[in-house]
Amino acid sequence: MPTVYTTLERELTERREPFVHATVVRAQRPTSAHAGDTALVRANGEIDGFVGGTCVEASVRLYSLQVLESRQPLLLKVVAGVPSSTVEDGAVEVSNPCVSNGAIEIFLEPCIPLPRLILVGSTPDAEALAALAPLVGFDLVHADGGSAAPQVGDAALIVASHGRDEEPALLAALAAGVPYVALVASPKRAAAVLASLDVSPEQRARVFSPAGLDLGARTPGEIAVSIFAQLVQERAGRGHPLVVAGPEPAGSEPAGSESAAAGTATSIDPVCGMAVAALPTSLHVDYDGSIVYFCSAGCRTAFLAHPEQYATAR
Repeated sequence: MPTVYTTLERELTERREPFVHATVVRAQRPTSAHAGDTALVRANGEIDGFVGGTCVEASVRLYSLQVLESRQPLLLKVVAGVPSSTVEDGAVEVSNPCVSNGAIEIFLEPCIPLPRLILVGSTPDAEALAALAPLVGFDLVHADGGSAAPQVGDAALIVASHGRDEEPALLAALAAGVPYVALVASPKRAAAVLASLDVSPEQRARVFSPAGLDLGARTPGEIAVSIFAQLVQERAGRGHPLVVAGPEPAGSEPAGSESAAAGTATSIDPVCGMAVAALPTSLHVDYDGSIVYFCSAGCRTAFLAHPEQYATAR
């Protein structure tokens, strides 16, 4: 893979930005792309690299957003034909009237940062939690209570410092809106710590303490298991959808908008009938108080030449 994309992947990973790695695995002539060509598709639909012309890119953008939503890889095949799509487990075939008579298959692999967990403390309980965190699928950040800096989007903050700088870490997590905040302490001490927090009763009630499900845990390892069981249960209950689409331009509605997947706004190209992502990164024009999206520059040019012909398609 070209060095420029390796560098970009590293930058996106360091910024904890989700993206899709798109790789052409098969190309049937005539196509402009070749097997081995790659691109990165960002969460806002921006494509860096080359995996085909604009018509193919429109499908790559749309299905990459769906891949980010589902967090599952997908094999995308684009062929020439009347607009349609056939979905199978792990694969989809899209017919596009704008492409040549060739066909192209592109593997879309989601690259999504692990949810971040901030762990406060160096106690045996904290060590057990640190050992389990990567196995459960969390990006662990170890901190002391005074320096803990939770951010919006963090999955959890767990305080297991047994009396050391507990309040600052808990206050910071509540202020940042961290969804799972837990304090490892006995019921009596937990009540005293929570009572000392200068927060509303609603915020105080958000702290799980004693932390973990009541499994009869005694050892540090058992306590860690009970806490992660509770954390996984809470996250599953909330759903935690990944928002991948950028905001729509203010005061506008996508023309022909429909939902191809939960959270993925789509629109129908009024010229060719293809489904495209309703994002600023897709080709579009402002027309008659709404935004019209296209799969290619050719369709946009045709629309602008005679928009009245495509009014019913919108």
